[in-house]
Amino acid sequence: MRDTITLSLPNAMTRQIEKACRREHRTKSELMREALRVYFGTARSLPTYTPTKAELEAIRKGREEIRRGEYYTLDELHASLASHHRRPRAPKSRPHTRARPRPAVARHR
Repeated sequence: MRDTITLSLPNAMTRQIEKACRREHRTKSELMREALRVYFGTARSLPTYTPTKAELEAIRKGREEIRRGEYYTLDELHASLASHHRRPRAPKSRPHTRARPRPAVARHR
């Protein structure tokens, strides 16, 4: 028994699939079945991560801040970083060190 699934993909991904199908002499269905077999085989072997209590609390607080509107958009972050990089930096001060005399080199005549 088989089911038919309709899938929406970005154009670039569709072109990659079509190229792979031509290269491997497969149908799209065969390629997608193989991709899903690999995915399901790999996904089972990947470890799952369980957040700590402290991480869960930080996530909860972050979500509360977002609900209150206390966040920066990605565009705001980029603008802030760009303006930060444009500021001239103060010259770094170097520790003063004494010049060391060069060791004497014996010269043969």
